[in-house]
Amino acid sequence: MKEMSYVVVFPTIFSKNKISQLILNIKKILKIKNQEFKSVKSDNDVILVDANDPVFASSAISLLFGIEKIAIARQIKNNFQDIVSEITFIGGNLLLKGEKFLVRVEGTSKGFVTKDVEIAATSSIIEKKSNLGATPGTDENHDKLLYTYLTKNNAYISIFSDKGRGGIPYQSQNKKTVCAIYDEISAVSCFETIKQGYDTTIIVCYRQKSELMNLAKIINQIIPILVQNEIDLEFLHLKIKPSGIRNYLTFVNSVLEIMLQYSDTRVSLALSPLIFSSEFIDSSLRRVFEKNKIPLVPLAGVDSNLFEDVKEIGLERNMKKIEKMISMSSSDIPAFSKKDVELAMKTKRKISVTLGPNNVHDILDSLENH
Repeated sequence: MKEMSYVVVFPTIFSKNKISQLILNIKKILKIKNQEFKSVKSDNDVILVDANDPVFASSAISLLFGIEKIAIARQIKNNFQDIVSEITFIGGNLLLKGEKFLVRVEGTSKGFVTKDVEIAATSSIIEKKSNLGATPGTDENHDKLLYTYLTKNNAYISIFSDKGRGGIPYQSQNKKTVCAIYDEISAVSCFETIKQGYDTTIIVCYRQKSELMNLAKIINQIIPILVQNEIDLEFLHLKIKPSGIRNYLTFVNSVLEIMLQYSDTRVSLALSPLIFSSEFIDSSLRRVFEKNKIPLVPLAGVDSNLFEDVKEIGLERNMKKIEKMISMSSSDIPAFSKKDVELAMKTKRKISVTLGPNNVHDILDSLENH
């Protein structure tokens, strides 16, 4: 019985009609990360990646949006007895002494029901691996999940699996959108914009040079998910005082005016009804419509999930700062300064970043040398 191991990619339910874009993004990210592969193809609802190094390939693919789960799995034919034998063999190698295990089988069965496979494989592991003292667990209480997915012709017995980032594939919306990163909340908003499949132009706005190190670290968490080897960024300096709620709202309004100068038809606004007053949000939306552009508010439906995004893009260290921003209260709508925006446009500096281990220093060095 010839067995093949693949990286198996499980698209999110929202990505199942966007498989071709997801396959394209998988090929791109593998090339960017210098991971060799023989093929990327679909097998019913899953995508199979035949990679030279499945561990490093799965790590690269995990950066992408549009994925519910990624597994490194053994491929065998969809045959009841073969599946039970393979789960028993792989499970026996994965289990440690005394662990509780759960066999889970999903997908398309042929001439049997998946529950029968789960029961048979569980019994087989208990019988043949009795020296381990491993016992069956439950959904709520188990140490290891032994997962198998069935397609029409094949079965994929998981050796390792990891949760995906959700969302839909980057660029699947095929719409250019400008978003600005100027603090932690705006970074999460930009992250959500990309997660929703928009082709995103990123600009970076700052009020004083001391902010650049933190912004460079934030950007370093965002740019790997853009599925590009080289990313163009534009930095603009807005001379607005960095303290006080009113100054912050003036800053946010001024950043919006800068985004409206770009040719992108869509403008991503880092505004949430949980943080900003409805008056402030309504004013921003009206301003975008006045310019015949379309506003996106990616944080509109995000509540405590915002903190999950914060963790996902590695900003836990900034949590206190984010909590302080969330707790601000003001229905004020300060006018932006046209003069400040015009001056900021004159400070625009465009840099190109090639993805690598030194992105933060490369960004800061490029800005110093301009």
